[in-house]
Amino acid sequence: MVKLSRLTSKEAESLLLKAGFVLIRSAGSHRIYMKDDRRIVVPFHSGKILHPKIVKQVFEAIDEV
Repeated sequence: MVKLSRLTSKEAESLLLKAGFVLIRSAGSHRIYMKDDRRIVVPFHSGKILHPKIVKQVFEAIDEV
C-alpha cells in the first residue's frame, strides 16, 4: 500500500483550485469545493494536518478530473 503524503488544509485547497475546483461555500470550519458533479469538503483548521481519509478523497477527486 502506498503511503499518502501529509497535507494541510491550505495545501489541499491549492491542489483543488489548480485542478479546476471552485469554492462554493463555507460552513463553519469546513470549505466545500465543486467541479461538475463532484463535491469535496475540506475541514479548514490552520496549521493542522488533514486526516489520511480526507487526503485520499482530495487525491481521488483530482485524479478523476
